[in-house]
Amino acid sequence: MVVSISELYGKRIITLGGRIIGNVKGVMLNFETGEVSHLLLDDADKLMRSSNLRSDFIKNSVAFKRVRKVTDTIVVSDKE
Repeated sequence: MVVSISELYGKRIITLGGRIIGNVKGVMLNFETGEVSHLLLDDADKLMRSSNLRSDFIKNSVAFKRVRKVTDTIVVSDKE
């Protein structure tokens, strides 16, 4: 799947089961592979200042490998 990163911002993320997860507020890249690794549901700056970075990152991101379809919304698998 080839999608421009700028197209992802603001899109709503829903699961295959129809549960709304949130909207994309940021994108995390893996510079070694050149691929998107996670979609962020909160501002990256806010997450980086968190005293509980690991748990807040887990709660406020979706692994891009879960993405199944990108249209007006982003559809992801229910489980990682």
